[in-house]
Amino acid sequence: MKRHINMRLKCRYEGEKNTISRLEVEHEIDREWQALDLDVTTPGFDVFVYAMLHCQHTYFRINCAERGLLLDSAEGDIKVLTDKDWNLLDMTVSFTGQLESGQANEADIDFIVARMQQCPVSRNVNTPASAHTGISLVSKQGQARQRQDPEAVT
Repeated sequence: MKRHINMRLKCRYEGEKNTISRLEVEHEIDREWQALDLDVTTPGFDVFVYAMLHCQHTYFRINCAERGLLLDSAEGDIKVLTDKDWNLLDMTVSFTGQLESGQANEADIDFIVARMQQCPVSRNVNTPASAHTGISLVSKQGQARQRQDPEAVT
């Protein structure tokens, strides 16, 4: 038996450091999206998956700011596949950011993805057989830069 765990977030930002002004996180339960409310009753594996998503999001937004890419908003998701014993088999993380200012080039995207690889939560996970990170940054003019990296999560 394989288990699928999916979470997604929507975020708005403000300021030169891409400070979070609004964050909504949902997880999929029985094929329906529900708000993720972390508390003492939240299943441990949901907390673990959220920790990975949160860490990747933190590295995404902070490193965008470091490159002068100020975000207006972003959407991100994490898809995790485990075996019956909860061992990670596959993990896919992706973010799409709408830029308030700046325009990403390939060097920016490579830098951000490389920094996301340093997320300490993901680095301390047993490497799944398959791990993928993708990011896309869209300028106000609608120009997009994106990258899908098959080994960027860990």
